[in-house]
Amino acid sequence: MDRHSRLAAALRGEPVDRPPVWFMRQAGRYMAEYRAIRERVSFLELCHDPALACEVTCQPVDRFGVDAAIVFSDILTIPEAMGCPVEFHPGRGPVLPEPIRTAADVERLVDPDIGSALPWVPETLRLFRAARPEVPILGFAGAPFTLLCYMVEGGGSKNWLALKQLLFQSPEVAQALLGRLADAVGAYLQAQVDAGAAAVQMFDTWAGILSPEDWRRFALPAAQRALSHVSGAPRIYFTRDSSPFLRMLPETGADVIGLDWRVDIAEAREVLGGMPVQGNMDPVALYAPPAEVRRRVHAICDAAGPRGHVFNLGHGVLPTTPLEGVEAMIAAVKERSG
Repeated sequence: MDRHSRLAAALRGEPVDRPPVWFMRQAGRYMAEYRAIRERVSFLELCHDPALACEVTCQPVDRFGVDAAIVFSDILTIPEAMGCPVEFHPGRGPVLPEPIRTAADVERLVDPDIGSALPWVPETLRLFRAARPEVPILGFAGAPFTLLCYMVEGGGSKNWLALKQLLFQSPEVAQALLGRLADAVGAYLQAQVDAGAAAVQMFDTWAGILSPEDWRRFALPAAQRALSHVSGAPRIYFTRDSSPFLRMLPETGADVIGLDWRVDIAEAREVLGGMPVQGNMDPVALYAPPAEVRRRVHAICDAAGPRGHVFNLGHGVLPTTPLEGVEAMIAAVKERSG
């Protein structure tokens, strides 16, 4: 099978010659090629330059021969387009200096025209498809709830106190913003499908901070609303720490569920039935000796079964990950051929 047919079949739950493999954050600081570009431009400059973003998107494809690319961008493009400034500080991660805490804060945001507000990601997709037509490329966006987390908290957090205070004290404000985010995220994902994305992934990275009750109340309706706007390509929903609401994940309307490494993938297959899954190797396992990496890859593939499985990490590759671990992982997946 070629890379296009292999990925498409796996995402539909159809037979494949082996699981396709790509991994989250596969373009990034663990690669010298990426670091060389970042010495010349800032992170935001890189995200906003389609030619450079395409070059970075190509790097892991060319270096490792993965079965798919994922467009280089960031999940916080939507808040920025809505009028919530985003800054990136070395060593601190994203900072949103004007957090959204009140109904008035929500009112001052704009509902962006995605085509004019975020043109660079669709253009990066088009450039990649012209440069590497043999390789499928995925688009992505942050899920509404995860974007809400950053916009309310003003950045990352250990306990998400400001965010949860808003959810519990002013749920109507949170719901209003979640609805607007869902519409923007859905339009953004559809724009990427229209630009040629073979699939799109919605990252709900922080939905796992919620209880099952609160996930159903806040994260689920927003995910449903966002994904309802998207058609023409498979839709992948990913969150970390999803075990407490694993049975509810199909209700998002996604076609494929991404699993983190804390979920037993065999159990997930039983719970989710024939629904395709993606995952779910611990990113830190790539620091292990190659033989151990290989053992873990084969154990995941055995547990996932031969149909409807896209091999991936359970979260993004870390900046100090040894290239030998990445190479061992990809080689082990490709050993499944036949």
